[in-house]
Amino acid sequence: MTDMLAQVLTLATLGVILAKTAPILLAAIGGGFTQVGGILNIGLEGMMLAGAFTGIAVGGVTNPFVGVLAAVGGAVLLALVYAVAALVLKADYTVVGIGINLLAAGGTVLLLNVLYGNAGATPGTVKSILPKIDLGVVGDIPVLGRLLDHQTPLVWLALLVVPAYWYLLYRTRFGVHLRAVGEDESAAVAAGIRVGRVRFTAILASGALCGLAGAQLAMSSVGSFNAGMTANRGFIAVAAIIFALGRPVPTLVACLVFGAADAVADRLTLGGLNSSLALLTPYVITVVALVVAAVRIRAAIRSRTRRALQHAPS
Repeated sequence: MTDMLAQVLTLATLGVILAKTAPILLAAIGGGFTQVGGILNIGLEGMMLAGAFTGIAVGGVTNPFVGVLAAVGGAVLLALVYAVAALVLKADYTVVGIGINLLAAGGTVLLLNVLYGNAGATPGTVKSILPKIDLGVVGDIPVLGRLLDHQTPLVWLALLVVPAYWYLLYRTRFGVHLRAVGEDESAAVAAGIRVGRVRFTAILASGALCGLAGAQLAMSSVGSFNAGMTANRGFIAVAAIIFALGRPVPTLVACLVFGAADAVADRLTLGGLNSSLALLTPYVITVVALVVAAVRIRAAIRSRTRRALQHAPS
């Protein structure tokens, strides 16, 4: 048991936590845009998967940075399908999200078969790995240096996205419109806000960030694509969104918790713990987070109802 704890509680684990957090955080911030706009986008998983596949497929024949751009393009294309189905054709958001996930799962397997003759994974000759940023002497700083050293550019981008998201929500006209649409659609329409355009933009932004998440997931270390490699991280991102209610800092905190659980699960597996039990850890934390979020939301609804009754005319 002591050896297992020593395997988990190391400085190297800190860097792994950040690398594991980055794709969940990027997807969660992307989903935060739609959540604030009144849409719970459960298609994050499919958009991440599309990004991961296109990133490897294109990056493997060009270079990793072109692969990242392709990953964004692939995910945005899927987000466009989501936006058209949900906003133009007026389909149910949840049903469309499920359809996007199924389309990505089946489509990537089909493309693996067509392009590489293997439904399970890309061949060993198709590799695309993002370079790591060497911080030099800064990397020798205790704890912080080990946390940030030798991370991909997308990890740094994920950290920068959080303040950018905060600024966009609370300091720009688009953010004001997005929050107005999510809080009261009828009032937003009365104020002259183009609800469809705002939500369309939010969905495309969600797809772009999910593409970056898929690229980080596929290209950070392995450099290849496996069918279903997102392994429900998109749904974990949805759990983080619900827990944080789309707010920037709480979303970061929730994603760090999930990333830490994922990293610890890997370390426990390396330490000899039953792999199935270790891999269960992130999902247990996800369920706990959703229960806590449900309790908070229910309490908020009761509080609003109580205030409304107190101010209602007798």
